[in-house]
Amino acid sequence: MSVDELEGQIAEWRAYTHRRRELHNTDVEELEDHLRSRISELTEAGLRADEAFLIAVKRMGSLDELSREFAREHSERLWKQLVLPAEPDTPAATRSRRELIVMVLCAAAAALAVKAPALFGQDMAGDGDVFYARNASLFALPALSVYFAWQRRVSPRVIGVLALLFAVGAVAANAYPLDEDSQSLILSAIHLPLALWLVVGIAYVGGDWRSDRRRMDFIRFTGEWLIYFVLIGLGGGVLMAFTAGTFRAIGLNAEEFISQWLLPCGAAAAVVVAAWLVEAKQSVIENMAPVLTRVFTPLFAATLLAFLVAIIWTTNGIDVERDVLIIFDLLLVVVLGLLLYAISARDLTARPGLFDHVQLALVVSALIIDALVLLAITGRITEWGFSPNKTAALGENLILLTNLAWSAWLFLSFVRGRAPFARLEHWQTRYLVVYAAWAWTVVLAFPLIFNFT
Repeated sequence: MSVDELEGQIAEWRAYTHRRRELHNTDVEELEDHLRSRISELTEAGLRADEAFLIAVKRMGSLDELSREFAREHSERLWKQLVLPAEPDTPAATRSRRELIVMVLCAAAAALAVKAPALFGQDMAGDGDVFYARNASLFALPALSVYFAWQRRVSPRVIGVLALLFAVGAVAANAYPLDEDSQSLILSAIHLPLALWLVVGIAYVGGDWRSDRRRMDFIRFTGEWLIYFVLIGLGGGVLMAFTAGTFRAIGLNAEEFISQWLLPCGAAAAVVVAAWLVEAKQSVIENMAPVLTRVFTPLFAATLLAFLVAIIWTTNGIDVERDVLIIFDLLLVVVLGLLLYAISARDLTARPGLFDHVQLALVVSALIIDALVLLAITGRITEWGFSPNKTAALGENLILLTNLAWSAWLFLSFVRGRAPFARLEHWQTRYLVVYAAWAWTVVLAFPLIFNFT
């Protein structure tokens, strides 16, 4: 390796290090001095320049570990980076300002989209409940996709795919003649947001949907976005309470403004703001979703095991009324979420530990409960026939059963030392396609299959 080639590799390493917001310019210079010193020592010992570079970088350790170490030693930086912009007149500061401006524009577009239907007679205060139930996900998610499409600099082809999928969603939400009490209407209102959220995922990964790593990044983002969105919602609830109380104190009723403007427009804008917060702060603080996973995985595992013991003890079957099925499906989704976010934060090369055994118990318990729910649903369909609700429940539980069954097998193989943990991560990221296909099937095909009932 020539001197120019070595300098090129060091430059690439330096550029990568500069992207760590925990490290200041002086920190990067200090690390580069250490790197060059190590390379010099190794080349003097007889190694080639390329070998010396690789060994020196390896001995310096993971940049994530270095970043955390610098954050611990300079904890005052953490809070500054959370609330203050980057140093002025730098490329990072310029891009940060641009991202803020684009975020504000997209959030405003989402908020205005909520009120746009009122121009055509679809008012929230009138008979527009069904319209807004159908189209709720079409107000904010297109704006969020625009934000990510700009941020990721996606190609025109990807932009065309995004536009087409949102157009298909809009047609599916409004073209079918569904009555207010139609089961297909409720199913569409539930599944269309999921289908379009995965469309947002295409924008998030910059169109590189085939990459397992990028899909896992989107899974991480989804968990963090949900936490930030809930936090913003809690803050918004406090704001609305104070708004109503203070205006009431001077004899004005602000409830109509809150219900017709502040709440819907704020919720739509919060979808984009929460995404911006996740993107802006993900390199400064540790992700919260994996931390919560560590707390709740043992609790959910104990709860599911206790539920199985109760079933055996009482010999009672599972009721398959609609509300009960929704509770069980949500429970299984939570279990799957716990599994996903534990995977997203795990070191793939680490050996099995106690937490892995707890997760395995959680997955196996959820698998058994899902099998019992499926038996109950099958019995119900055998007795009363198919309906949109029962068919959707059957399909979703079969999808979850397949995922949980193979996840349990891969987890067991890993715990016994017969398979690497990476297989479990690849299985989960690739299964996202199944969720997307099912969500679109429910939205597009179920109304036709069940004659719009």
